Amino acid sequence: IYYSFSDTISTKAQDLFVIDRKTGEIRTAGELDFEEIQSYDLEIEARDQGTPPLSGHCSVELEVLDVND
Repeated sequence: IYYSFSDTISTKAQDLFVIDRKTGEIRTAGELDFEEIQSYDLEIEARDQGTPPLSGHCSVELEVLDVND
């Protein structure tokens, strides 16, 4: 099974997060700013190598906390 961001995810979100194709682990790749965006909705796709390939989708909701106030 391989994991990826759905085509519906914004380019900005793709620049801020990376997903490990084999494990599905999501990590930050950029700085998150609470004043700019307070939450992200990441659509994830899992696809197998079958013929035909099957896929599943889920939504990961990420809330950014304002820790400097």
